[in-house]
Amino acid sequence: MPRFNKKKLPSRHTSLGPDKAPQRSFYYAMKLTEKDVAKPFVGVVSTWNEAAPCNIALMRQAQSVKKGVSASHGTPREFCTITVTDGIAMGHEGMKSSLISREVIADSAELTVRGHCYDALVGVAGCDKSLPGLMMSMVRLNVPSVFIYGGSILPGRYNGKDITVVDVFEGVGKYSSGKISAKDLRKLELKACPSAGACGGQFTANTMACVSEAIGLALPYSAGTPAPYEERDKYAYQSGKAVMNLLKKNIRPRDIVTRKSLENAATIVAATGGSTNAALHLPALANEIGIKFDLMDVAKIFKKTPYLADLKPGGKYVAKDMWMAGGVPMLLKTLYDGGFIHGNCMTVTSKTMKENLKNVKFNLKQKVLRKYNNPLSPDGGVVGLKGNLAPDGAIVKVAGLKRLQFTGRARCFDTEEAAYSAVKNKKYKDGDIIIIRYEGPKGGPGMREMLSTTGAIYGQGKGEKVALITDGRFSGATRGFCVGHVGPEAAVGGPIALLKNGDVIDIDAKKGTINVRLSKKQLVARRKKWRPRKINFGSGTLWKYAQTVGPAYLGAPTHPGKKNEVKCYADI
Repeated sequence: MPRFNKKKLPSRHTSLGPDKAPQRSFYYAMKLTEKDVAKPFVGVVSTWNEAAPCNIALMRQAQSVKKGVSASHGTPREFCTITVTDGIAMGHEGMKSSLISREVIADSAELTVRGHCYDALVGVAGCDKSLPGLMMSMVRLNVPSVFIYGGSILPGRYNGKDITVVDVFEGVGKYSSGKISAKDLRKLELKACPSAGACGGQFTANTMACVSEAIGLALPYSAGTPAPYEERDKYAYQSGKAVMNLLKKNIRPRDIVTRKSLENAATIVAATGGSTNAALHLPALANEIGIKFDLMDVAKIFKKTPYLADLKPGGKYVAKDMWMAGGVPMLLKTLYDGGFIHGNCMTVTSKTMKENLKNVKFNLKQKVLRKYNNPLSPDGGVVGLKGNLAPDGAIVKVAGLKRLQFTGRARCFDTEEAAYSAVKNKKYKDGDIIIIRYEGPKGGPGMREMLSTTGAIYGQGKGEKVALITDGRFSGATRGFCVGHVGPEAAVGGPIALLKNGDVIDIDAKKGTINVRLSKKQLVARRKKWRPRKINFGSGTLWKYAQTVGPAYLGAPTHPGKKNEVKCYADI
């Protein structure tokens, strides 16, 4: 006998009653039994593909999720969706596809669940945009859901040190400035990525993996284990069982993702010196639950959170080290002890954050994570900025930076390619502020990351001798004085579009300001002369995206979110 009453679940539309005989016949064709069809249908989505190591271990883990679902009286239905892997898309036009892929991932998971009337969802994701993309679909659909990260890559070893792919990006800059030979660069590229898994530092994938636990959508400790380790399969199995428990108790993603849990998520980003991309993804998640939690709301949390995790690119260690030290729960516990985490938030364990952390002890025999009262610095590794150059806000990662103020003269480029060419050929000087504009969500379109350019600058030894400002994004792997998400973007006539070579700009990450030394009158006069540019794409997905995408400070959403929702899928 089934343990669930399907008469109130979405899958009744495809499996109950005489008129659903045609639909049931399709399931029988796939060797399901009548008992299988009588159970709840659980979508198990992974972003498996052969594009990059981040995704290659996901299908294996999805099989373990399915076993957990089956063991708990559910019928799993596996499907895959796309990913665009930033490390390979980086530094060329392919990066325009990256942020857009977040929406395609969310939309395709939503359409698969809607089209087949699945009752619950488990998502397994590996690379940067696939993590928020699947979490967004869960909150949008609001069926009981569990997220699980596919795990990080193992660190490479070179000259007795742990290395990541960022060392290779920066190695390109070192090679271009004659600091290393082509042979050394070749050795780096062969050693940097030794296994399956997402990039090993506290870049976007590991940042959003930490978010998945902090926001309550993932099981405790599930974010930490590296991808090649079979222990991941245990968490995948338990995630399958957990989603059935949530279905039984009718605990849904919108019971879990709230204003308070979003604040918890922002807290862990700051405490780990995480990726600036989180300030794009958290507002996008907030849009799915119908609340405003924009870039500057995220920045307020960043400002009051101690920086506790000594992780690359600003620090010494990689994700595997954090897992061995005690993982995300240990960091959450010390943040909770310090009053930085809301303990009353519901999680996918069907217990509150406080209950999950009850027996977690801080490991004093490790050097990766600090206690809340002994931080690396008293405020977070990421800072929000506002001023006449960015009225909607901007963001800078300060983890590992020696200086927090920068004044320099603008050196303007209207594409990343033009800026990268100038950097590669060293056509800039100390004290310059490199401006890369028309790379925002609409203008790109697609809001490219600038890791090739920033990596080359850092590799040339100029990481703190020049600054970079863009209406585009930065990789979580970026380091140096780099300001992103400047809004309004150039494509809509934001102040960044009005800059000229030689304009003096002041950036102050202590005060949280970013200003160009131009009067209101001068900016108004320049705006009158400014003319919009034609979008680079007149058709296809990139064109469609440019028509619908909202501003970066709201998370670059492409739909109105819950505030305009007429009916929730979970209640069909």
